[in-house]
Amino acid sequence: MVLSELYWDHHIPLPKLGPLQSRLVTAFVALVCFINSYDGDFVFDDSEAIINNKDLNPDTPLSNIWKNDFWGSNLSSNSSHKSYRPLTVLTFRINYLLAGGLHPIGFHMLNVALHCVISVLMIDVFAILIGGLVHDGRGAKLSLSPKASFLAALFFASHPVHTESVAGIVGRADLLCALFFQLSFLVYCKAFQGGDKKFSVLWIFGSILLCAVAMLCKEQGITVLGVNAAYDILMVCNLNIYELAHQLLSRRKSADIGGLVRSGLLMRLALLFLGGSFLLYARWRIMGTGPPSFTEVDNPASFAENVILRIVNYNYYYSLNAWLLLCPWWLCFDWSMGCVPLIKSATDWRIFWPLLLWCCLMGLVYQALCSQDSNKRRTLTFGLVLLVIPFLPASNLFFRVGFVIAERVLYLSSAGYCLILAYAVGFCSCHWKKHKVHYNVGKNLADRGNQSAAVKYYREAVRLHPKYVHAMNNLGNILKERNELKEAEVLLSAAVNIQPDFAAAWMNLGIVQNSLKKFDKAEQSYWNAIRFRKKYPDCYYNLGRLYADLNRSIDALNAWRNATMLKPDHSLAWNNMVILLDNTGNLAQAELIGKEALKILPKDHTIMFSLANVLGKQEKYKESEGFFLNALKINPNVASCHGNLAVLYHRWGKLDLAKRHYELSLRLDPSAPGTKENYNMLKRKLELRQRTVG
Repeated sequence: MVLSELYWDHHIPLPKLGPLQSRLVTAFVALVCFINSYDGDFVFDDSEAIINNKDLNPDTPLSNIWKNDFWGSNLSSNSSHKSYRPLTVLTFRINYLLAGGLHPIGFHMLNVALHCVISVLMIDVFAILIGGLVHDGRGAKLSLSPKASFLAALFFASHPVHTESVAGIVGRADLLCALFFQLSFLVYCKAFQGGDKKFSVLWIFGSILLCAVAMLCKEQGITVLGVNAAYDILMVCNLNIYELAHQLLSRRKSADIGGLVRSGLLMRLALLFLGGSFLLYARWRIMGTGPPSFTEVDNPASFAENVILRIVNYNYYYSLNAWLLLCPWWLCFDWSMGCVPLIKSATDWRIFWPLLLWCCLMGLVYQALCSQDSNKRRTLTFGLVLLVIPFLPASNLFFRVGFVIAERVLYLSSAGYCLILAYAVGFCSCHWKKHKVHYNVGKNLADRGNQSAAVKYYREAVRLHPKYVHAMNNLGNILKERNELKEAEVLLSAAVNIQPDFAAAWMNLGIVQNSLKKFDKAEQSYWNAIRFRKKYPDCYYNLGRLYADLNRSIDALNAWRNATMLKPDHSLAWNNMVILLDNTGNLAQAELIGKEALKILPKDHTIMFSLANVLGKQEKYKESEGFFLNALKINPNVASCHGNLAVLYHRWGKLDLAKRHYELSLRLDPSAPGTKENYNMLKRKLELRQRTVG
């Protein structure tokens, strides 16, 4: 079969490892998560299934394990729980034999090892369910979903709900059942190696045989046949269930049942059905005296007289199982003895949970059946198949079970949950990176000065994700610089409405509002930014500029002082303080601030320039000259610095030096305001002096 590579797989935030590496990592994760159970003792059900079970003793005839139940009782006994798991008991017996007695460490280590193997095999199972069974020209198996299957396997390897199955020795039944469940599925997939239209009946019989082995470990193994059938229908035959049902109901000719017959699907389903029926019949005959009998203490809901109450409570149990998969915060080895009180009234608030569960399931089913995305449809469908089908024997739908909730029965079902969770991660990563790509391209273009192209990408990022506040903020900044202030204000206002604590967007909004002469709103925006980011020197600087525009000099100075306290090297704040004090005639204070700033920023030519102007006005010509010359050493091509130094020399009476710097200033900036007039005035003065001398 030919399937396209998953579009969302490469977006998953995991390294792309080779087959061997991913398996080693998965096994390691499984080992690390559960190795701490290796030195545990025999606890809870272990006492009956192992300590008091005579079938483990080598002196007991081996044939007894085929006659007795999981707990060592004869299957024909009325007190038997009818749990026929001879292969699981056989592994206990081997543990006993190898250890020379009841030493729990060997039992625990085998459980952990089995979990590691199962977790590794899950990579293959998930790879087939997500991406299909694909081979290269040499017949080697290819994975179209290496990251997705690896992530799902990691989730499975580390899921806490497996604690009872792995750490509890009687959980061996679930582990062995899961192992042969996987092998049965993988062998069934091998039946189609010859292509979609060819299949091997021998491999199908091999799959049914492995299903029988799984059942001899735990009864739940029979459910692999349902998973195999679903795989055949959905993957091998690529049937769209929704479309097929619609065609059948509308009696369209396009519903090609004959094609299904020719593809061999009906024959394969018949083989699975007959094989499953035979196994169930054999299992029923082995039970001997009918189904096991349980008491109300074991499963109170199944003894409720009202059918409606039974249904409601069963569904409540399902919701608790779903919660254990979603949030395994509280785990328990035994949920009987009134741990979960029955729902007996419509006013019981717990009714909400079954309703929520079914709403979520219906949403998933709708997406699995009706989505236009075939990858999404397939992955969610198989996730639901793995989640639901292995759980059916524990659902009370077909027969009464002997427990309220048993975390061990979720061992296989958790694989479906992990598959859905991996898809959710991949989908979200893909969805986010689509937005992120446009944002990153826009940012790179803006950093390189290509604002027009950056605007295009930022707009696309916002279109794809209307609540992408960082894209809104950056786009608003560019529009502000291009003087497109109205749109910038709209974007930045939207950003702070979506994320009210976005301090940078508040500050940028304040800058735009200040430019639009909306001074009150600008001031409020600046203070909002400072409220959400206490140490925000740039915002204090912009607030100071607003106060300076409003002639609130003291407030401006305070704001800039705050900026320099938070960021001592804030050059613009220092410089603006010097300039404001200069403009308001506070020359002595301006001199003090300028010299304080230069202690922190000794090579800042802008502060040197402003301080030199202040000193020149105080007729401290020599000191002023020193700062001008130092500023020009650092940046010799500043026309205004040459021009103001020329004015200083002009006042000081050093006319030749003044003439030189006027000319340098005009050469750098011929339109420098006032410089040409001052230069012409100097030339007239020099001509007058020359005539006087002559």
